[in-house]
Amino acid sequence: MADGTQQIRLIVGLGNPESKYDGTRHNAGFMFAERLLTKLPRSFQRIHAFQSYCWKGTYAGAPLMIQTPLTYMNLSGEAVAPLMRSEGIAPEEVLVAHDDMDIPLGRIRIRKGGGSAGHNGIKSLIEEIGSEGFHRMRIGVGHAECRGDVIDYVLSEFSEDERAVFERVLAGAAEAAILILRRGVAMAMNQYNPRDWSADEESQPNKTTTETSVTTNKKHLEVQS
Repeated sequence: MADGTQQIRLIVGLGNPESKYDGTRHNAGFMFAERLLTKLPRSFQRIHAFQSYCWKGTYAGAPLMIQTPLTYMNLSGEAVAPLMRSEGIAPEEVLVAHDDMDIPLGRIRIRKGGGSAGHNGIKSLIEEIGSEGFHRMRIGVGHAECRGDVIDYVLSEFSEDERAVFERVLAGAAEAAILILRRGVAMAMNQYNPRDWSADEESQPNKTTTETSVTTNKKHLEVQS
C-alpha cells in the first residue's frame, strides 16, 4: 500500500445473530458489513463456513473476504481465527468493525491495534488470534442515554433521530473502508476520523470522493441462524 501498511484481506463485522438483535447498537458491525457489500462487485460469492457468513471475491486487484461471525459477540474469535489460519491471513491484514460506546454517535475511529477497551467481541478476537495487531473501525453508538444497565443499552435500537444519524455513519464508514482498500489505512484515518455525521454538512472537514459505488442487490446480509 502507498502508506506502507499491508493490504487488507479480511474485513469482519461483529454482531449477534437472530432477528431480535437486528438494528440494535451492538450490531453496528453487521450493519456496516451489509452497507459495505453494496459498494463491492456483484461477483462476490457468499459461503457459510467457519461459523460465519463469508463473502469472497476480488477488489482493486487483490483478494478480499468479508465475514460476519454467527457465534454471538462474545465468541467472535472462534469464527475469525480459524478463517485467518485457513486463508493464511495475518492480523495486520484484518479490519474489524464494531460498536463503541466511548465514541459519540455520528463518529468513527479507525486505528491499528490496542486492547479490547472492555469490548467482549474484541477481547475474544485478541485471545483466539493471539495478537492485538489487527485494524479496528470503531463505530460510535454513544452512551449519553445510558442511565442504567450497559447491556440493555447496547442491545437497544436507535431512536428515530439517532437512526437518521446512524444511516449517515454507515454510508461514511463504507466509504472509509473502500478508501482503506484502495489507498491504505493512514489516508482513511486522516480523512474520516475527524468527521462528525451528527453535525451539519457545511461544518465537515473537506472530503474527497473515494469511488463510485456499484449497484448491487438490496439484501446482502442475513444474520438469522
